[in-house]
Formats: sequence, C-alpha cells, structure tokens
Amino acid sequence: MKFKKKKVSEFVSPYTVSDAWKKGDGKTKGSFLIMGLGLLTRHRYAKGLIYLGLEVLFILFMAASGLKSLANLPGLGSVTQHQVWNEAKGIYEYTAGDNSLLMLLYGIATLFVIIGFVLLWRSNVKSNYKAQVLSEEGRHLNTFKQDVATLFDGNLQSLLLAGPVTGVLIFTILPLVFMISMAFTNYSIKGNHLILFDWVGLKNFAQVLNMRSNIGKEFWSVLAWTLVWAVFATFLNYLFGMLLAILINRKDTHAKSFWRFCFVLSIAVPQFVSLLIMRTMLQPEGAVNVLLKNAGLISQSLPFFTDTTWARVTVIVINLWVGIPYTILQVTGILQNIPAELYESAKIDGASPFITFIKITLPYMLFVTTPYLITQFTGNVNNFNVIYLLSGGDPTPVGGTAGKTDLLVTWLYKLTIDKQYYNIGAVIGILTFIVLAIVALITYRNSGSYKNEEGFM
Repeated sequence: MKFKKKKVSEFVSPYTVSDAWKKGDGKTKGSFLIMGLGLLTRHRYAKGLIYLGLEVLFILFMAASGLKSLANLPGLGSVTQHQVWNEAKGIYEYTAGDNSLLMLLYGIATLFVIIGFVLLWRSNVKSNYKAQVLSEEGRHLNTFKQDVATLFDGNLQSLLLAGPVTGVLIFTILPLVFMISMAFTNYSIKGNHLILFDWVGLKNFAQVLNMRSNIGKEFWSVLAWTLVWAVFATFLNYLFGMLLAILINRKDTHAKSFWRFCFVLSIAVPQFVSLLIMRTMLQPEGAVNVLLKNAGLISQSLPFFTDTTWARVTVIVINLWVGIPYTILQVTGILQNIPAELYESAKIDGASPFITFIKITLPYMLFVTTPYLITQFTGNVNNFNVIYLLSGGDPTPVGGTAGKTDLLVTWLYKLTIDKQYYNIGAVIGILTFIVLAIVALITYRNSGSYKNEEGFM
C-alpha cells in the first residue's frame, strides 16, 4: 500500500485573518471587535457564545487586575513597608508595602493571558470567516455538536494534546520565564532586596562574566571544573563500562549472568545511600583511614575531601563505581548486535584484539550511542547527587560561595538556598543551559549518527 505524501500547504488552513479582513463581510469584520458575532448571526449560537463569553471574561480580568499587573511590571513597585504608631491600641503597626516578587509573577502571568487571548481571537476570526465562506458556497456548516464529535475522530490529536500543552505552559514555560526574568533584577539578600527589587538589565551577567570580580572568578573556576568533571565522568564510565561488557560477553567467560547480577546489584541500592556511606567511610576518622592507620600504611589521615586534588579525584573514582553498571546494561545489547562477520574478517586478516576494538567495536559503539553519550554528558553537568551528597562541594575557601568540587548546579543550589542570591542564581541557570545547548548541538551535528543516518558501514 502506497501513501500519498501531502504538501505543506495542505496542512495550512485556507481561512486566514488577512483574507477575513480583505474579503469578509460586515458580520465577519464585526467579529474582529465582538468575538463570535459572525457565528451568532449565522445561527451557530453555542460556539459564538463561547467566544463572546471568553472575550467578556478577558475584559473583566484586565479591568480587575490585568492592567494593574502590567502597569506594575516595568517598575516592580516602590512603596516600602512603614511602621505606624496606633494611638488607640498603643502599639506599632506595619503598613504593607509593595512586593516586587508578586508583581513580577502577576505581570508575567498577565502577559501569558494576553498571548493566549490573541491566539483565541485569531481562532475566532478564522472560524467566523470560515462560516461566511461555507454559507456563501452553500456548503454544510458544522453544528456545535458536530464540532465536538470531530474532537473524538478527525481532531482527536487536539483533544489529547490540550491537557499536556496547558500543563507545560503553566508548570514549565511560565516558571522558566519567571526564573529568567530574575536574572535581570537585583532580587537578592544583598542590599535587602528580597521584598522590593528593581530591574538592572545585564548588570548581573556582566558581574558573573567579569573575571576580575569575586563572583566572576568563582564562575570561571566552577565552569572549568564542571566541564573537566563531565568529560571524565562521561567517557571513563563509557570506556570502562564497555570494556567490562566486552569481557563479560566473551565466549570464554563463564557465569555471565552472575557477573551481570553483581553489577546490577549496586544499582538496586539507592544511590543516596551508597554515596552517604562512602562519604562516611572516607572522613578523616572514617573506616578507610582507620584501617590504613592500623595497618601501618599511613601515619596521617588521607585528605579525601580536604585537599582539592584529592577531592576531585575521589568524586570521579566513586562516580565510576556508581555509573559503570548503568553503562554495562546500556552497551551489552548493542555489543551483541555487531555483525559477527566483521570480527571474522578481522581475525582472518590477522588483526589483534586491540586493533579489532579500535577499528570495529569502538566506531560501531560510538555511531550507535552518540545520543546516549550526549545525554550522559548533560546529566553529568547537572549531576547534583554525586557532588552534593559525597563532598558537599568541599573544600570551600573561607568567604567563598563555591567549593573546589562544586559544579554549576550545586553552586546554583548554594547561591539560591543558602546565600539567597536569587538574581545571580538565575544567571548561572541561564549560562548552564547555554553551555549544555552549545556542547550538545555541536557534538551531535558532527557525529556519524547525524551525518549518516542510513547506517554504520
């Protein structure tokens, strides 16, 4: 069975706002101002009243609070809280001042409502114009009941997507825009700007990116370590996990299921439990140092989390122990799908196991698993659990906000939760996204998975 490919134009509605203005009659043009007017005059009362009712609700919302929220958005308030003496009660009372945080939230929410209303208005105009065209051509115009019925048939995708799209807008897009907006304010405990704050433009970005400022020095240091950590954590896990999977899958290896079970067992234990146990064991008076001292191998405790180099190596090594089992599970099935004739040809040509791995196994694995590697790299940049639960970002210099093992994500947590530097935290969040987006796009577009989607050979 052959399916006819549809042109892009076939998916575009022939009823446009531009045509409605140029070719529409008085009823259709009246719907530009009074939503649903054309439908009401053509006896499509239910749909017309829905459009009209939504317009009335929008006008009431804007009159009640929307216009005020928009007016407060540029200034974010200016009235501070005042202390007033109440003679009758003999006490001091406080008059509520402006709350910039709520003003920012309500202002952004109002902008979303306006955008939604514009899209609704556009749908209204197109629907009214469609009713006009169908009436003039003598064609059937669906009733409201028939329109609802199509939502369970031809337009089922619209019904199914309505809930998820609304949820994404409310719980993802709106908070994301709200967070991004904070990056352009002085919302911070510094200067007592937690209640009343102002727009500062790109000042926060300039402060973070300036290598001469204290926060700038910390940012570039944390960024460099984050990238180093992500590279080591991703590729060492991948390489050692692949080698172990190859070793287990060898024909000469016995009890393959047992060895896989041993590695999977470490996954079954909650990660935060494993990390907290390791953190306790590696303390200056923890089990590891005590055992080494008792054995006479060391005289002083090893500085697992008190020395910068030791701490960074420690978190990388422990992350290998946590992450390698996942890689083994990921690559085992792929290794079994590599064509056996490739290895047979290499063996006939006299290739050593190392050459076979370099020329066949590794290229094939990279071709198939590049998207997985990008995902792992992204996850390691944002690997909050390993760093925060294991080292807590330590060692941290006196007066510093970031430790030597802090990643951008753990530093962001400290800036917002511990220090209450919300504006700087928002900047760090935006810059983290930019770094991840650039690395992921460049890596994927230059990979064999993207350039040669047809196959490996």
